[in-house]
Amino acid sequence: MHYRRAFVPGGTFFFTLGLADRSQSLLTKHIDVLRASFRRVKARHPFEIVAQVVLPDHLHAVWRLPEGDADYPLRWALIKSGFSRRLPAYEAIPLSRRRKRERAVWQRRYWEHRIRDEEDLQRHVDYIHFNPVKHGHVSRAADWPYSSIHRYIRNGAIPADWGG
Repeated sequence: MHYRRAFVPGGTFFFTLGLADRSQSLLTKHIDVLRASFRRVKARHPFEIVAQVVLPDHLHAVWRLPEGDADYPLRWALIKSGFSRRLPAYEAIPLSRRRKRERAVWQRRYWEHRIRDEEDLQRHVDYIHFNPVKHGHVSRAADWPYSSIHRYIRNGAIPADWGG
């Protein structure tokens, strides 16, 4: 099956990525490993994280790519593989993944949506910041530690009691 991706150089995109086993909490349990993977990729392939939230089993992000660059699949592949390689082996790896030398940490696919305008951007940023409340992890969005909401609050873009 062939999936169509929106390749817009310098574009802004919303992403959702999940673990292969959604009962795991690897993303928050190993948040330092995930952050290091992001840093390594951003150093070699720059992009701006407009907003992001990391939950135990999935993450959402809005990225803005540099002018002339549309290669977010490379960035995600490097982030996912960098994270996976630094985790202790815990999972049973199906033959189909072993043949491709893959771990069974992440779902193979991810959701992407090209942000079309400021209203679309704001809707997705709000969705990202409210997600820990939606999933019952906290009662106030600002109480979730793995969210860009803290930067938005520091910058005065939203009040500390937003989403609660």
